[in-house]
Amino acid sequence: MMKIQKEKIIEINTVEEYVALFGCPPICHPLLSVCRLSDVKDYSPIGKPVRLNLYTITIKDKTTCNASYGWRSYDFTRGCMNFFAPGQVHSWEEKTVNTGRWGWMLAFHPDFIRKYPLGAKIGRLKFFSYDVREALHISDMERNVVENILENIENEYRQNIDAHTQDIIVSQLDVLLNYSERFYTRQFQTRSSVEPDIVTRVHLLLQKHIDEHRKEFISVNALASELNMSPHYLSDLLRSQTGMNTQQHIHAFLIEQAKSLLATTQLSVSEIAYRLGFEYPQHFNRLFKSKTGITPLEYRNMN
Repeated sequence: MMKIQKEKIIEINTVEEYVALFGCPPICHPLLSVCRLSDVKDYSPIGKPVRLNLYTITIKDKTTCNASYGWRSYDFTRGCMNFFAPGQVHSWEEKTVNTGRWGWMLAFHPDFIRKYPLGAKIGRLKFFSYDVREALHISDMERNVVENILENIENEYRQNIDAHTQDIIVSQLDVLLNYSERFYTRQFQTRSSVEPDIVTRVHLLLQKHIDEHRKEFISVNALASELNMSPHYLSDLLRSQTGMNTQQHIHAFLIEQAKSLLATTQLSVSEIAYRLGFEYPQHFNRLFKSKTGITPLEYRNMN
């Protein structure tokens, strides 16, 4: 992938810059924009990277939901939602036509929610760092729920700003994100019947990494990349099906491999550590004891 030069990135720091870039209607609030896709005038810098220093949520109809769910197709096609946190870089290779499309674009500055509990909570919502391919795919019922909330936000947004405007909109944003968490949980659960082999695929990749005697410790990012998923998405998918995130799966796999090598070979503890990708044997010793309660040598002596 070609490295993007910093000076070529278009920086969007305000909501006003955002609506100008995408051709949205004029803003009614300096820190917030909400509009229907059918009102967007199809303008964006094709082929140029853009860093949006805002929270953005896009909701699209089924005709534009060309995202995939991991390596498989998705469950619902009534619509999809994407969530982006400030600082992420976006680019568009071709222009899309918004005329007649169902959907919404919502953007807000971090200052809009900073003084509210949502300002602290939003940083813990991992779906803001999912890849665009890992969109939330919504059913008819879910689409109606989302639409009602967005209409409430739009109605309040278009009123004259008063002392209650921000409080009411932030409370609606909180409701929207709560429902989004619920819908993502549903999506992970429905995936359990479509992707029952995710744990097997993870273990096969870990085994391949060890069999090839790679010198480095396999990371969550590397594993997710091999599976064509974002790190947070893979962890949430594994946790929904097994109760353990990716890092815990890696550790559990390494411990089982270590136990086998300790019990069936004459390799030293240091040699086993290096074979499993640990740069320093003491790191291996520390992990093994934290997971089993005993040192590798103590385990070998017991077996």
